[in-house]
Amino acid sequence: MIKWEYILKIIMNKENASKLWKIIQEAGDYLVGQLPDHPNHPKGRNPYAHVAICVKSKFNASYKDIPDDQYDEVIKYIEFLKENPS
Repeated sequence: MIKWEYILKIIMNKENASKLWKIIQEAGDYLVGQLPDHPNHPKGRNPYAHVAICVKSKFNASYKDIPDDQYDEVIKYIEFLKENPS
C-alpha cells in the first residue's frame, strides 16, 4: 500500500500549483493573438488552453500533478512557449 506522505511528496504543493497556474495565465495573456492560425480553430486558438496542454504533454501530467522538484523546469518550458508560439 502506498503511503499518503509519499504521494504528497511526489505531487506539487498547493502554493507552487497556485503560482504555476498564475504563470500559465500570464503566458496565455502574452500569447493572445500570437498563435498561428489552425483549420480546427476558425475563430482563433485559445492561448491559455495551448499553454496548459503543452505543459501536460511535455510533463505527462496536469500542472498541479507535476512533482515540486520539476517546478523550475516547468517555468523554463513556459518561457520557451512564450518565445516560440506554435
